[in-house]
Amino acid sequence: MSTEKRASFGGKLSAILVAAGSAIGLGSIWRFPYLAGENGGAAFLLVYLLCVLIIAIPVMLCEFAIGRKTHKNAVGGFRELSKPWQILGFNGILCALFISGYYYVIAGWSLDYLVNSINGSLYNSGIPFAEQYATFQASYWPIVYTIAFILLTHFIIARGVEKGIEKASNIMMPILFIILIFMAIRVAFMPGAAEGYRFFLTPDFKEAFSSDTLFQAAGQAFFSLSVGMGCMITYASYFNEKTNLIGTSLSVSLLTLFVATLAGLVIFPAVFSAGLQPTEGPSLIFITLPEIFKGMPLAPVWSAIFFILIALAALTSTISFHEVLTAYLSEEHKISRKVATYITTGITIVLSLVTLLVGFNIEIFGRTFTSTFDIYDFGSANILLPLGGFFTCIFVGWFMKPDFFKNEINNYGKLPVKILPILFILVRYVAPVIILYIFVKGLGII
Repeated sequence: MSTEKRASFGGKLSAILVAAGSAIGLGSIWRFPYLAGENGGAAFLLVYLLCVLIIAIPVMLCEFAIGRKTHKNAVGGFRELSKPWQILGFNGILCALFISGYYYVIAGWSLDYLVNSINGSLYNSGIPFAEQYATFQASYWPIVYTIAFILLTHFIIARGVEKGIEKASNIMMPILFIILIFMAIRVAFMPGAAEGYRFFLTPDFKEAFSSDTLFQAAGQAFFSLSVGMGCMITYASYFNEKTNLIGTSLSVSLLTLFVATLAGLVIFPAVFSAGLQPTEGPSLIFITLPEIFKGMPLAPVWSAIFFILIALAALTSTISFHEVLTAYLSEEHKISRKVATYITTGITIVLSLVTLLVGFNIEIFGRTFTSTFDIYDFGSANILLPLGGFFTCIFVGWFMKPDFFKNEINNYGKLPVKILPILFILVRYVAPVIILYIFVKGLGII
């Protein structure tokens, strides 16, 4: 039986950086730019901002309240407050497994491109980048780099909450911000960059309020802020009683928005400068951006800096997925954290190998899936995350007494919170309705 003392984060800044690290990942730097490119640039940015404010922050506050109140993992937190609702914690565990199954694969790609940028092979081979990408996907290297990224995550988690997660976040997050700002300044001097700024920052209001843009932006708000899957419950369980939950949620959301916006300010001016299209989809940063770097002086250097950024962003998020599963195994099954870490790593390797090696062609909900990658992505983003967010709002807003949310938000009367009635309306009515829309839209029902 595990008798390890429960850890806690060292202070306000650490709490913010760790939670922001969970939120700021490939969702902000890889997923956000290509979704913005496919959905009207600034129109998408505008709706995304609204979705963060009226959906993601209320759900995050609910998860923060559950985690800090109980000081337990996602399953244990719900069970302590109401045993029947522990199933919602298991939804989060399943979601963490699904996301882990494909997220490490993309993270592995970034590691490969980083290595090949440093050794020069990405630019010296003379092979078109689309062909290099296809050749890489067909080789054994994705397996090697995916496992390498999983082991890197394992090393940080194995060092514990304070020495591993907290220390890594305090180092990696500032580096990530510095690289992004540096890259944004660099591309600002590229010829034709103004067209990229115009595309990204000038909204088309007809496009902004189309059903597809609303759907994609709301889903991105969920995905990018890591709400609905137990990450924020688990991390909030390490918060101390003085942590300002509203301040932390706003800081995390603003940092995430800042990173996503900076990513757009890096990618779109560069894309337009090179005369390319911003609607390349998921392959944008692995095919289109190397093409842009190729035309710059010291191309391998700029490419390496960019893929360091992608790898760091991925690592801050894989740490959170791993911790959700590790904390659950350690606390619920009464095993040491060390053993739980190894079990989680083993499960993650198996899930990732299934993603890399298993292919098929099936139709579900009117959609055709050709890989486990597609199943994991669709199942997490369109089913498990919305379900988790919806029922978390129902649990906090309707099942628990109003004093539960009020006391956690205002630290039992120690903090003045004038917007508490507005937050409660968002939790009870607004967020659940919009999340329900995301869910039925994602399943193709409407």
